[in-house]
Amino acid sequence: MTQPFKIGKYEIQGELGKGAVGTVYKGFDPLISRWVAIKAIVKASLDPVELQHMVSRFRHEARAVGRLIHPRIVQIYDYGEDDKLAYIVMELVNGKSLQEHLSKGANYSLQEISEIIRPLLDGLGYVHSEGVVHRDLKPSNIMINSDGRIKVCDFGIAHTESSELTQVGDVLGSLHYMSPEQFLGQPIDSRTDIYSVGVVAYELLTGKKPFTGNSAAVMQQVINQRPADPSSINPRLSPLIDQVIQKALAKKSADRYQSAREFSDALIQAIAACSGSSAPVTQAPPAGLLNAARMLNSRAGVQPASWPSAQPALDLDLGQITTKLPKFKPEETVKPPKFKPEETLPESKESQFVLDKNVKQARILVVDDEERILTALKSLFRMQYQVFATTDGYQALDFLKQQKIHVIISDQRMPIMPGVELLRQARDISPSSVCILLTGYSDLASIVGSINDGEVYRFISKPWNNQELQQIVAEAVTIAMELADTQATPVALPHKMNAGILVIDHDEEIYRVTKGVIDGLCPVLYAPDLDAAIAIMQEQEIAVVLADVGAGNEDVAAMIKLLKQENPQILTIVLTAASDSDLMIELINKAQIFRFLNKPVKIKFLKNHLHAALTQYLAFQKAPQLLHQHRVQESRLVRNSSVGKKILSSLTALHGRWFKTG
Repeated sequence: MTQPFKIGKYEIQGELGKGAVGTVYKGFDPLISRWVAIKAIVKASLDPVELQHMVSRFRHEARAVGRLIHPRIVQIYDYGEDDKLAYIVMELVNGKSLQEHLSKGANYSLQEISEIIRPLLDGLGYVHSEGVVHRDLKPSNIMINSDGRIKVCDFGIAHTESSELTQVGDVLGSLHYMSPEQFLGQPIDSRTDIYSVGVVAYELLTGKKPFTGNSAAVMQQVINQRPADPSSINPRLSPLIDQVIQKALAKKSADRYQSAREFSDALIQAIAACSGSSAPVTQAPPAGLLNAARMLNSRAGVQPASWPSAQPALDLDLGQITTKLPKFKPEETVKPPKFKPEETLPESKESQFVLDKNVKQARILVVDDEERILTALKSLFRMQYQVFATTDGYQALDFLKQQKIHVIISDQRMPIMPGVELLRQARDISPSSVCILLTGYSDLASIVGSINDGEVYRFISKPWNNQELQQIVAEAVTIAMELADTQATPVALPHKMNAGILVIDHDEEIYRVTKGVIDGLCPVLYAPDLDAAIAIMQEQEIAVVLADVGAGNEDVAAMIKLLKQENPQILTIVLTAASDSDLMIELINKAQIFRFLNKPVKIKFLKNHLHAALTQYLAFQKAPQLLHQHRVQESRLVRNSSVGKKILSSLTALHGRWFKTG
């Protein structure tokens, strides 16, 4: 069959892929200006029995997934049939499957494997809570879009609690990723998916599948044999990872992890231990230290220096401190363990990062309503920094008025005062403090608040990875101490400025509104897509990017991340009609977005945010060192993608063209 011009109301723009019985097209919904993917089967290509079976599966997939809305699941928008076709309309993912990456020889670090498996299990946890079991998880059904986010697709043989499409005795799945109960035709549940994810994790960790051979051989091994420990294939792995993977691959489902969250937590801890985060924090920080701190030293011309002797820092509960704070003397602290005078930090693969020599004087304020969290964080940092802790947000703010604090780590969900409100007030009291928001749940309102009010440096999810948290805090401390004496000069907007605002959106309405509220203050330019945006940035100085990052705009989200890495002076305000808390967390950590606006946009908020962004841009011009606080995590997945390489080649050409960073 030749490519159709339309399927239903959808305009067909090209072919995305082809399978044994169907084709996936790229389509466009003209009514709501949305790009979609359309999976279609041609009825005439199947015999009547096979056609009935395939159409039943199509309908089943649409019903099973159509009600699932989660950032890790490819969303289904519509289902339709006519005389020639049956089709499913779904979210368009601009990226490739994990299988495509693996087939091209992709190798992933332990941290990158964690970044693949953790969101995969997060999405599955949601799916399972809705009574759905995927039961065909494999690398070809795991999509990595162009900004590095994970999406699970193809629920064609999914099992639902109410489904009668398949019964006990059916053997469904993909050979190497099937569980023992699938081969045996036994009842399946969420633990079947956990087994399949265990196989995917095994393959990522070792480069091999746990069992190989023909169909009969694989089935026999899956049912009867224990796979080789991952560490026997990859010596870099620890026995703890072996334990986690072997439990996920247990023959009996009762012996596996009983939930996706349990598996995720265990794997994250095992990878952290394997990466060395279990080492005492009195030792030098781990390799792979983060970009912002490296940039501080490279820009300042700092040469590698010896690691300062570690001193046990002050570890105080604020409830024990009187209103008049005592003066602490260095000799009052316990004598530190001895280190060799010339001991230095280990080198990372990219460059060497040296903490400020006064790091032992850095002060961290931890606020959480759970004592166990305070205890854990104090234990993690007490040998490096002065750590102050409290469960009371008001007490923390009073303390900030009396003491200089370099880094504030606050939980979000606290009964006395939410973390976002605490950090907003803390910013007014201590503008140079670097703020980190800690939370155990993804609440979009709190995330948006942390962007628009608190200007949070990083968003950390519980349970945290010790190594990751140590790295982020080391980076935050270095930045805070570098900026401690920087005085921000008040900046007023002029009547006219040369640097402009770039609006990236399929719909021109936001561009027209923006031009109206700016009222000639600066140039306002419009780009309907990524290519047009990059072309404009080559020709015009841009201070602010106002961009839609909703569904179908993954390339723009990737550009925003890379833009902050390469040109941190440009501020970004993101727009979206979707409620994707995971995307917002990524854009805080990897793009330091300046503000967030929900569609439909309130004009008053838009004007205020744009004026604030332009003012901040001018402040960066006056004091370029302020940019240090806006360094972000580097995302290898994005940088190494085809879209990422294309964007980088253009963004690097902008360095120093209009904005001098020192």
